[in-house]
Amino acid sequence: MLAWIGALAIGAALGLLGSGGSILTVPVLVYLVGQDEKLAIAGSLFVVGAVAAAGSMQFAVRRQVAWRTVLLFGLPGMAGTYLGAWLSGLVSGVFQLAAFAVVMMLAAALMFHEVPTAWGDDQAIDDQHARHPWWIGVDGTIVGVVTGFVGVGGGFLIVPALVLLGGLSMHLAVGTSLVIITLKSFTGFVKYLDVLATHEQSLDWTVLTIVAALGIVGSIFGRTVGARLSQELLKRLFAIFLVVIGLLILLQTVPELL
Repeated sequence: MLAWIGALAIGAALGLLGSGGSILTVPVLVYLVGQDEKLAIAGSLFVVGAVAAAGSMQFAVRRQVAWRTVLLFGLPGMAGTYLGAWLSGLVSGVFQLAAFAVVMMLAAALMFHEVPTAWGDDQAIDDQHARHPWWIGVDGTIVGVVTGFVGVGGGFLIVPALVLLGGLSMHLAVGTSLVIITLKSFTGFVKYLDVLATHEQSLDWTVLTIVAALGIVGSIFGRTVGARLSQELLKRLFAIFLVVIGLLILLQTVPELL
């Protein structure tokens, strides 16, 4: 029951904040479902990709996806995700979980930091803020490596990058981010199938399908509720939650690494 509630929370966070839900997936699969670290990270990529794909459809219908930026950020991100998934095969699951906790701390720090929101809702910022295609690609690659290595979608990193480097409004950044997360997550997941095969592990598709389905339901609920609540307050509360969970994971994993 706790696992299914956690699955709903994954989608709800994504619907409320436009990012952040994916970072709950690994703890849910490890601590509530009881999966091995590598299985949880691989499974999280499938769940994140499915929930993000469902969420991106409404933005695409509303034409709130910057497809050019998807190419500039998403293609290098897919390559980075594949590399991150390959690198994960060289380290232990405990090390990956510790790295995941560090990423949670970074996510919390970024959520406390206010991303500029004064730009237009449905169009890019003015020409004086020139876009930087090269840096967009570099950032996409780095976020992709993080995605593949620790199994998070990276929306908490992508949205600020698309606003500050890509020159997108918040609405466009969220919609574009969901498409990019979908591409990167499924790319990493495909590579992880090879990683799991080398460790003689297999996925529990029943659990992953239920978690993904509940995550999609939760995202619909989150979008509905989120329209009526203060986004800044939600972000700060969620950031505090990430710090607490990240510290608990570090307390458990660091002694095993030493």
